[in-house]
Amino acid sequence: MAPARTRPALSPWARRLPFEALVALRFLREGRMQSALILAGVTGGVAVIIFLTQLINQLQDSIIDRVLGSQAHVVIRPLEETTQRVLQADAQRAIAAIVQPREQRLRSVDQWERIAQLAAAHPGVLAVSPVVSGPAFALRGNSNKSVALIGMVPDAYRRVVRMDDKMVRGRFEVSGTETLIGTELAADLGVTVGDKIRVTTANGRSETLTITGLFDMGNRDLNRRWVFVPLKLAQTLLDLSGGVSNLDLTVRDLFGADAVADALRAQTGLTVESWMQNNAGLLTALSNQSVSNNLIRSFVVIIVALGISSVLVVSVVQKQREIGILRAMGAGRRQIMAVFLLQGGIVGLVGSALGSGLAYTLLVVFSRVFKNPGDGGPLFSAELDPRLVVLASLVACGVGLLAAWIPARRAARMDPVQAIRT
Repeated sequence: MAPARTRPALSPWARRLPFEALVALRFLREGRMQSALILAGVTGGVAVIIFLTQLINQLQDSIIDRVLGSQAHVVIRPLEETTQRVLQADAQRAIAAIVQPREQRLRSVDQWERIAQLAAAHPGVLAVSPVVSGPAFALRGNSNKSVALIGMVPDAYRRVVRMDDKMVRGRFEVSGTETLIGTELAADLGVTVGDKIRVTTANGRSETLTITGLFDMGNRDLNRRWVFVPLKLAQTLLDLSGGVSNLDLTVRDLFGADAVADALRAQTGLTVESWMQNNAGLLTALSNQSVSNNLIRSFVVIIVALGISSVLVVSVVQKQREIGILRAMGAGRRQIMAVFLLQGGIVGLVGSALGSGLAYTLLVVFSRVFKNPGDGGPLFSAELDPRLVVLASLVACGVGLLAAWIPARRAARMDPVQAIRT
């Protein structure tokens, strides 16, 4: 006669567990294959959610940083000059006149010091930089290039555009007749730091400038056109004595730039444009990326929930006899329900930890495989946002509990006598 099988004695730590947790762990251990399938589904779901969200967020931040790395968040300019009719047509007479648009000229922002103070006082503005910009020609020997002359105060301008990070040679400092030019313009003119170039503007003013630094904006067109000089020198060359052509602003909330621009436009009556207005196509692309990411995450959550629920339903059917015995021994409906809810919660918690590790592994692998075509550096960094990990874990645990709700209710409603007979 074969000896009867006996269950192993409970370990000391298991004896300290509540009844519901002990039974939940026992059911998970006995159905190893089912538990492994549920755990694999939750782990994969959490990894996909964290990996895609982190990847898309980093790519979006990289795109925004590249686009806004060379421009202000908000720009204040003078109103455009318009030509208006002196006579107006009516029912009694017709006016045979063609009113052509007026050519625009470089003008200063009226009372720009007061406007700058007003903008700086806005709670959403971090920094304000007065700028004078206009067209000019850069000459060196027989070479000449059309450039954009930009006059600014270095300490104020670097708070709007992070120029210190873009310097290839020298520092972002100019005074007197010093200038900073882009790497592409330096190559076109055949010059480097320490050489001199001559700058001539449309009004005939010219000046010989000494190159003290080279920058790389990450944009070949800007590297070929921008020439930085001190503010006072640009005012003289562009015949804008004491004035500025625009005020560049940096805002606290990047995606609140439109609200800041609207408020300043209403206060000043000037032309105020935000980066969101000038980059509408970029915002549409970022919005589409976010929608796609949300759809993928939603489908993953639904699939994981259905997987947990279906496997636990099968588990309830398979363990009808055990459930009936537990009920007959005095286990209440709430205790039986808690057993299956704990299974869903445990699977969600363990799957969250494993999924976070898998997501980090994927980020490390993909960051080494995919490189930036420009400089060969990593396209994104292998790092996890702790808030994203916590949020994904909470979602996984919540999904596990919700998915276990229907099987738990079914198990709790079982009649113990019928369950034992089955």
